[in-house]
Amino acid sequence: MPLSTSSNFPRPDDAFRAIVEAHRGLTDEQAADFDAALVLILANHIGDIDVLRQALVLAKRRMIDSQQQQQQQQ
Repeated sequence: MPLSTSSNFPRPDDAFRAIVEAHRGLTDEQAADFDAALVLILANHIGDIDVLRQALVLAKRRMIDSQQQQQQQQ
């Protein structure tokens, strides 16, 4: 099964808000722990190592692209 990169939410903004709200009041360390736990829970739910690997590559690529854009703006 290929990684789906289009939104599967009928109201994507609601999903984004739920994630933001879940972080409210957390320290940076708590937020990092929360994110790690959420990733592991969702990875288990997916249950497909190939899809997980695709998601990991995409996430890393987006992070690197974002860092490069920030450096170019400086």
